[in-house]
Amino acid sequence: MKHVHHAAFCLNRIPYSYEDIAEIAYSLIKEGEPFEKEIGDFLLDWISDSPHIVQQTSGSTGPPKPILLEKEKMVASARATGAYFGLGAGTRALLCLPASTIAGKMMWVRAMVLGWSLYYVKPSLNPLKELGKPIDFTALTPAQVRSSLKSLPKVGRLIIGGAPVSRALLRTLKNFSAEIYETYGMTETITHVAVKPISGPRAISPDGPFQALPDIRFEQDARGCLVVYAPYLGEEPVVTNDQVELLSETTFRWLGRADRVVNSGGIKLFPETLETKLSEFMDHRFFLAGEKDPQLGERLVMVVEGTGDGEALLASLKEKVALEKNHWPRAVYWTEAFAETRSGKIDRPSTLKQLRAKRT
Repeated sequence: MKHVHHAAFCLNRIPYSYEDIAEIAYSLIKEGEPFEKEIGDFLLDWISDSPHIVQQTSGSTGPPKPILLEKEKMVASARATGAYFGLGAGTRALLCLPASTIAGKMMWVRAMVLGWSLYYVKPSLNPLKELGKPIDFTALTPAQVRSSLKSLPKVGRLIIGGAPVSRALLRTLKNFSAEIYETYGMTETITHVAVKPISGPRAISPDGPFQALPDIRFEQDARGCLVVYAPYLGEEPVVTNDQVELLSETTFRWLGRADRVVNSGGIKLFPETLETKLSEFMDHRFFLAGEKDPQLGERLVMVVEGTGDGEALLASLKEKVALEKNHWPRAVYWTEAFAETRSGKIDRPSTLKQLRAKRT
């Protein structure tokens, strides 16, 4: 990928040529911490003769699987991000996501292709805590954002991805001067293909839709799931498993995963949509799911990490949140700790399996 390496690329303020990348990689693999070894492995893959890299999907809705991503498409994605957010050569960017994820890899690709000055830190819940000078750009998960609110004024532009952003956090972020965006994307689309501006000059309502990046358009399939057409991905569209309310070929509201929809007595319930409404009143991690029910076919249940009184929790929520009568969970289950995917997301299938095993 020498032909796309930008001469302005710097790492910790030190400029590095394409030929230097191998030295960086070997040093990180030999002497670095585990997260740095992952960086080194990716950099060696990047400068290899292969036109692809192998990337594991996140495993959010099933076992992670390896897929091939073309390096040239990753370059095109990086350039699209740079153009949309106005992030050219010299951009000071912070990487605080694992290089094992597509989000982490793409920060490196953007830096090398666009000529950024990249800094990296060990992935943690509060990666901005020790940040000295302000930075122009970074990418965080919602959990990292919640733990980094005091440090956000140090960031010029922030993108948030990896999980839905709660309404409470959306409202909090609207008060910041930085340009902040919730993003929509996945491994198969090589990170984000749509954004929701939360703060800054492009800001919209927290309940507003996701907006396509330039030259990207959307359709829906027969299931009501999003279909993504992106020039840099090729002629074939990416068919997702995300059910959406399609507002136009460039805007949509995300409803939830098709494989998580709960059909309760003929009423379709979208767990993720309801979770967003409940999340600001929850002190524990939780998620909603369906389980078999003799009368309803399926019923909605809440799974909460920790210990507590389920009936008291539901009663408290009903005093604070306005949901339709049939949209409330019918039961609350507590579990000591959620199973997690390698990327740190809640592994819902494994958690439910463990829960069922304990109850039998």
